[in-house]
Amino acid sequence: MSTPAAYLNRERETARSDEALLLRLGYSQVLYRQMGGFSNFSISFTIISVLAGCLTSYYLAFNNGGPVAITWGWLLVGCFCVLVAMAMGEIASSMPTAGALYFWASKLGGPAWGWFTGWFNLIGQIAVTAAIQYGSATFTTALLNLWFPSVVGTDSTTIFIVFTVIAAGQLALNLMNVNLLSRLNTLSAWWHMAGVALIVVILMIVPTEHQSPAFVFGEVINNSGFSDSSIWFVFGIGLLMAQYTVTGYDASAHMSEETRGASRAVALGMIWAVVASVAFGFVLLVAVTFAVPDVQGVLDAAGMAVVYIWSEATNEAWAEFMLVIVVIAQLFCGSASVTSASRMMFAFSRDRAVPFSRLWRRVGANRVPVNAVIAIVVAAWALMLPTLANGVVGYAVGTSVAVIGLYIAFGLPIVLRIRAGDSFEPGAWSLGKHYKWVSRLAVAWIAVMCVLFLMPLSPQGIPGAEDFTWEAVNYAPLTVGGSLLLFGGWYLLSARKWFTGPVREARAPVEPTPPMPQHPGQHPQYPQAHPQQQVRQPVRPY
Repeated sequence: MSTPAAYLNRERETARSDEALLLRLGYSQVLYRQMGGFSNFSISFTIISVLAGCLTSYYLAFNNGGPVAITWGWLLVGCFCVLVAMAMGEIASSMPTAGALYFWASKLGGPAWGWFTGWFNLIGQIAVTAAIQYGSATFTTALLNLWFPSVVGTDSTTIFIVFTVIAAGQLALNLMNVNLLSRLNTLSAWWHMAGVALIVVILMIVPTEHQSPAFVFGEVINNSGFSDSSIWFVFGIGLLMAQYTVTGYDASAHMSEETRGASRAVALGMIWAVVASVAFGFVLLVAVTFAVPDVQGVLDAAGMAVVYIWSEATNEAWAEFMLVIVVIAQLFCGSASVTSASRMMFAFSRDRAVPFSRLWRRVGANRVPVNAVIAIVVAAWALMLPTLANGVVGYAVGTSVAVIGLYIAFGLPIVLRIRAGDSFEPGAWSLGKHYKWVSRLAVAWIAVMCVLFLMPLSPQGIPGAEDFTWEAVNYAPLTVGGSLLLFGGWYLLSARKWFTGPVREARAPVEPTPPMPQHPGQHPQYPQAHPQQQVRQPVRPY
């Protein structure tokens, strides 16, 4: 039986091992390392949040493919996302730093790879935070409308006001100690699992009528405006619901420097967060789709589709109860997304890749990157301003930008890991030889999804169409392309002359040893710092 003294000794040894590995990677321990393995799993599970993403974007799949896109589409996306998580988990185990994706790309491919990976990741982090917060605002507004129908409407302006209040609240919460945020994420994981179970039971028992299995698993609906001859393309658009939901699990990697036993815990946290989310999400979506009372009513409800289903299939009291469960889960989700995104921005700024980086890399007395938190929330809020003109399209575009930005950032280090082959130094968790097929399938899926979500969401959004309207345009290509032009142009004109990737701190050893023993024929993954690379002092709380 383990004694308290033995437990403390193990914890101290783990802490020393974590800090030693971080020093070998080039950084000193600045953030508090307070998270355990379950807390690390919880932040990714919370950001994926099946009670947020797949409910707030349910109408995207129902309009574009119908129940087939919701059920089979979810499983299809889920299987590939598990492969992506496994491919990323192997790299995260080898290099557990808050910079995560961009750090991996820099070490495996060089500064240019790190620069572009980091910027795609940062844009994706901002977009997914914006989409999560706005999605939670739609459900919160619906709940407030049920409670105070004469005071609160469900128009775009009201939703945006609620979104602003939610963003401000999550900003304040993220300025608090990471230990509190860790406990909230753990609570959130249990809340999500219990919440899904409760909602599924309610939707099984309370409605007097249910749809048939043939409807849930075989009905195809095309309300996109595209012809039925394009049904596979329409089905592809419908996958945005699932692909948007199962994202953000790089959060486990971004919390590496705050997680104990990071080399193993981060990889497992990421993978199990995706596996658990796919399982719980499938059960939830099947229950919601069985409860659909009227197809046309769901189509007309658009962004409020799930609220309509619950209100019509049960009654107002049950609908309110389920909405309370969901709204609380979505608030947890938004807060966790701010946490993850701010750590990424902090790490990227630590290596001077973001304008005014000195400002964003500062940490407060409680070891929280205060300014990075503020910057993420403000940028996410600004990204949703177009929803004031068209809430449905604005939200859909926000989700598209999130998926494209994040998954390009996911894919680039995986490509480099494939290129590294047997010279890659594994960490505590590895795919072994299976990386050859797992990583290749992951990259292929990412490429297909990124191209698909740049496509028009409806015929009205195609320039030159007879009924073309700017309100229906998918401006994800403009957002992603414009961002690529800005940070790509910046790199070509200036940054390539001075950006050398991760900058070693003064306390870090200049010639670190790899995290695992060397094997014949393998090469160290952490070479000596570039002779022109500036060594900076550790970041200090102000």
